[in-house]
Amino acid sequence: MIILQVIPELEAGGAERTTLEVAEAVVEAGGRALVVSEGGRLEPELAAVGGELIRLPVASKNPLTLWSNMRALIEIIRRERVQIVHARSRAPAWSAKWACDRTEAHFVTTYHGTYNARSGLKRRYNSVMAAGERVIANSSFIADHVRREHGVPEDRLVVIPRGVDLDRFDMAAVPASRVEALFRAWRLDVAEAPRLLLPGRLTGWKGQREAIRALAALPAMESAPHLLLVGDAQGREAYAAELDELARALDVADRVHRVGHCSDMPAAFALSDLVLTPSVEPEAFGRTAAEAGAMGRLVIAADHGGAREVVRDGETGWRVRPGDVDALSAAIATALSLGAEQRADMVMAARDYITTHFSARALQASTLRVYHEVLNSHP
Repeated sequence: MIILQVIPELEAGGAERTTLEVAEAVVEAGGRALVVSEGGRLEPELAAVGGELIRLPVASKNPLTLWSNMRALIEIIRRERVQIVHARSRAPAWSAKWACDRTEAHFVTTYHGTYNARSGLKRRYNSVMAAGERVIANSSFIADHVRREHGVPEDRLVVIPRGVDLDRFDMAAVPASRVEALFRAWRLDVAEAPRLLLPGRLTGWKGQREAIRALAALPAMESAPHLLLVGDAQGREAYAAELDELARALDVADRVHRVGHCSDMPAAFALSDLVLTPSVEPEAFGRTAAEAGAMGRLVIAADHGGAREVVRDGETGWRVRPGDVDALSAAIATALSLGAEQRADMVMAARDYITTHFSARALQASTLRVYHEVLNSHP
């Protein structure tokens, strides 16, 4: 197979990580894995799995650029004999669809988010993600959304949950030296304090405000927890400054650490005692929660979206009402007060559940199966 995936950038994120995992699967199956993107920090990892990067300005939403990208994609499809173009984002998906319409390449999409539509024009813009010969939803939550929004028939819709690299996200595979390196790099001078980890780019809907307020609302403890906000501001410097000011106003500034992007998330999870994913808008899947569970870290997630499929409330972690600071604070207190035996039981249940349902290998096999179905149903 010769597969071309199209994604705006190769920075941090679930869609980007899935792009690499699928590229790896295609190469392992004896095919070629092309990726059209503007590139980013994951380029070395793409090259390491055998993927081939082709640079185009596919992050742009400019109509003239979309048309220019279509022409470039037509040339690439013909030159490289691409069989399937797999689009993972709306703007480049339009260019990809137009290119497939003008060539013999097949068009597949993955619907990675809810893509909120507040107007008919926006719904039309989003609709390209439901126009694939196969539309992959990365959770049952997203599949239901696609059915409601676009009426995609069941024979074109397939649910393939995002996967976790169980070899990488395994506590036994993370040496103490990597954890210690992060501890030093993040200048965490309180070794014994519980560490709450909130991974995610700095944006309001990820719930950093709520986490800071929940930290401040915690009852007095023998050792006061620290909150680690792991993720880039990505230009949202005003929001980052707002978080700093909020922490100061609530008198927890010395216990809130904005540490920026982390390229070693297994070590970050290993460094933590509890993982928070308190998004105030629903996550399409909840990959962070799945990775944390695989690492043996308990998770408190907002009770909506894909997180409901990843975190089993009271069994493998906790789910709390989105935006409810008091509920989040209470859940943190409950989690930190668990006895060793009860915690060990929940950790084992979490890892077993993630291993069984959300492995990267399962995602890879299911995606290859979709590719074969598309090729075999269209001689």
